[in-house]
Amino acid sequence: MKDHKDQLSWFWFIVSNTLPPVGFFLYFRHRKAYPNKAKRALISAITGVSVAVLGGYIMNAFILN
Repeated sequence: MKDHKDQLSWFWFIVSNTLPPVGFFLYFRHRKAYPNKAKRALISAITGVSVAVLGGYIMNAFILN
């Protein structure tokens, strides 16, 4: 049987994607006890950062000029 405590809920997945510091915090909080939950939070935070950087570049280069 799968351990349901080692899964990141959709709510925290979305929060860590929109607010990457929350995802990094969840990673460091759960990295030893729940490695799958921590990994998913970290991937979500990194995705959020990369989308924000890409969106900022597109906004500056093409829309605001």
